Amino acid sequence: MTCLIKGCNFVLKNIPHEAFVYVKHADPEFRFQTTHPNIFPYLLVNIGSGVSIVKVETEDKFERIGGSSIGGGTFWGLGALLTKTKKFDELLQLAAKGQHTNVDMLVKDIYGGGYQILGLTGNLIASSFGKSSTVDKEFSKEDMAKSLLHMISNDIGQLACLYAKQHNLSQVYFGGFFIRGHPVTMHTITYSINFFSKGEVQALFLRHEGYLGAIGAFLKGAEEDNPNLYSWGENYAGSSGLMSTSPDVFPMQRSRSGTFDMLEMDRLERQLVNLPLLFDPSSYVPDTVDLTEDAMAREYWLTCFEDALEGVAKRAVASQPDAKDAADRAGKFQQKYWNKLQTLRHQPFAYGSLTVRSLLDTREHCLNEFNFPDPYSKVKQKENDIALKCYQKVIRSLDALGWEEKQFALVKGLLAGNVFDWGAKAVSEVLQTDPEFGFEEAKKKLQERPWLVDSYHGWIERLKGPPHKCALIFVDNSGIDIILGVFPFVRELLSRGTEVILACNSGPALNDVTFNESVIVTERIADMDTIIQSALQDERLILVQTGSSSPCLDLSRLDKGLALLVKERNTDLVIIEGMGRAIHTNYYAVLQCESLKLAVIKNSWLAERLGGKIFSVVFKYEMPPK
Repeated sequence: MTCLIKGCNFVLKNIPHEAFVYVKHADPEFRFQTTHPNIFPYLLVNIGSGVSIVKVETEDKFERIGGSSIGGGTFWGLGALLTKTKKFDELLQLAAKGQHTNVDMLVKDIYGGGYQILGLTGNLIASSFGKSSTVDKEFSKEDMAKSLLHMISNDIGQLACLYAKQHNLSQVYFGGFFIRGHPVTMHTITYSINFFSKGEVQALFLRHEGYLGAIGAFLKGAEEDNPNLYSWGENYAGSSGLMSTSPDVFPMQRSRSGTFDMLEMDRLERQLVNLPLLFDPSSYVPDTVDLTEDAMAREYWLTCFEDALEGVAKRAVASQPDAKDAADRAGKFQQKYWNKLQTLRHQPFAYGSLTVRSLLDTREHCLNEFNFPDPYSKVKQKENDIALKCYQKVIRSLDALGWEEKQFALVKGLLAGNVFDWGAKAVSEVLQTDPEFGFEEAKKKLQERPWLVDSYHGWIERLKGPPHKCALIFVDNSGIDIILGVFPFVRELLSRGTEVILACNSGPALNDVTFNESVIVTERIADMDTIIQSALQDERLILVQTGSSSPCLDLSRLDKGLALLVKERNTDLVIIEGMGRAIHTNYYAVLQCESLKLAVIKNSWLAERLGGKIFSVVFKYEMPPK
C-alpha cells in the first residue's frame, strides 16, 4: 500500500498530463487535467482483485478508509463462469461488443418509461442481470460480459462517491489494473460518479494506472538516493504512451495484456518548481493550442514535423563528422520519430494533450536516444563568433541615438535577433542559401508598425517612469539573437538601474543558447563592455539555468534556484522572447508582475491563422491584473 501511494504521488507530481477525465462520444474523449501544484488531499480508488479506497493527505500520511470484495477479481471470476473465457483482456473485448440492455432490467422495463418523480430515466439500470430470471432464452457471452462490467463498475463508482462525500474530497483517482484504458469501464465509472454525486465529484483516471505499485516499489528501493530531491520527466522516445481506445486501430496492440508497453522516466539533475510570479499556478496552462482538440492545427503541425525530419537527420550527421556510425544512427532516429508521428496521428492523446511543445520535445528525446545531444553545436559556435565581432559596432550606433530613437532601435534589434531560429523552415532555408544574411537584413524582414500585436506605446510610456527593480529574461537563440538583440537590451536595463537575471536552457535544443554557452558569451562581451563587466562583478547581472532542455517554456517546471533568485531579487518584470516560449507557450500566461512577450512569426501558416503574414511581429506588454 505504501508503494502504491508513493507511485501515485510520483506520477501526479512529475507527469504534467497524467490525470484525465473520460467523456464518451466527445472529440477528443480524453480531457487531460493540468497538474495542480498541491496534489493533496485526494481519494485513490485502487481496483485490483478487490477494491481499496485510500484517503491521501500528504506525501507520507494516508489511510485506507474502506473497500470492497467486489472488484476486478470478481469481474474476472464471474466472467469466466458465465462465458468460459479465462483471459481478462478477452473478457473486456467481449464486453466491448455486448449490449447490456438484453440482460439488464431497465427502469422503463418496469414502469414503461422514466420514473420522473424519483428522477429516474427510463434507460437507467433497475436490476443488473434482471432479465435473465424472466426471459427464457440463451444470452450471448458479449451481453453477459457487458452487463457484468456495468454492474461492477457502477458499484465501485457509487462506493467511491459515498466515501468522497463523507470525507469532503473532490479529487477521486481510479487506479489498479482493472481499468486498462478501457472505454466502457471508464464511461460507466464516470457516469456512476456523476449520477450519485449530482456532478459534484469528478472521476479522474491515470495514464499510468497499472504502474503505480511498481513505480512506488522502485522509489522505495531508491530511498537512500532520496528521489524526492529530484524532478523527473517522461521520456517520449522510450515511452509507448496511452493506447488507442479503438479496436480498429492497431488491433494487435489492443489485444496485448496491458494498456502500456513501456514507461520511461528521466531523472532530471535539478529540482523543478513553479515560477513564483505566476498569478494563479493552479490555472496556468503553458501551451497556447491543444492539438488534440484542434484537428486542423494538428494535421498542419504533424505534416510540418514530417517534412522537416530529413533535414534534422542531415543536420545530426553533419554535427558529428568524425563518427563513422553517425549516418546509421541518424537513420534510426529518423525512423523512430517518424513512427512516433504516425502513432500521434492515430492517437493524439498518447502522451496527454498533444501540443507543438510535446512534438518538439519528442524530437529532442529521439535525437538524444541515438546520441545526437546537440546537432546545432557547430552552427552555434560559428554564429556566436560572427555576432561577437559586430557587438561593439551595434553598441556605438545605439549610443549615438536620442532616447526615444534608441528605445525603438533596441526593441527592433531584439526582434531582428529573434529571426535567427534554425527551427523555423523559412529561416533555415535563408540561412543555408544566403551566408551574407545578417542583422541588418533581418531588420528589413520585420513587419512595419503597427505590428500584429502592438503594445509598444504602453512599453515606452512605462520606461519614462521609475526603473524596474529586477528583470527576468528568458533567452531564445544563440548567435545574433542573444549577442546583438538581447545584450544591448540588457545593457540598457542595467544603465537604468534595473538588475537582470538572464535565464537560459540547462540542456541543448535546436540552436537555443544553453546556460554553459551563455557564460562563455557573457565573459567575451564583458571583455569589451565595461557596463556588462561591472554588472557581472557586482552581481547586478546574474546568469541562471531554467532546468529545461526544450525550445518551449513551462513556467510550472523551472529550476528551484531560479525561483528562489526571482523571489530574493523582488523581480517585477518578466521578458519572454521567441516563438517557442512566447507564442507556442505562455501567450496567455498571466503573471503577478509586468511582462513583455515578443516574437517574430516565422511560420506562414501560423501567421495567417493569427491574422498576419510571415515575419509579423508580436510585441505584447502586459500589466498584472488588479
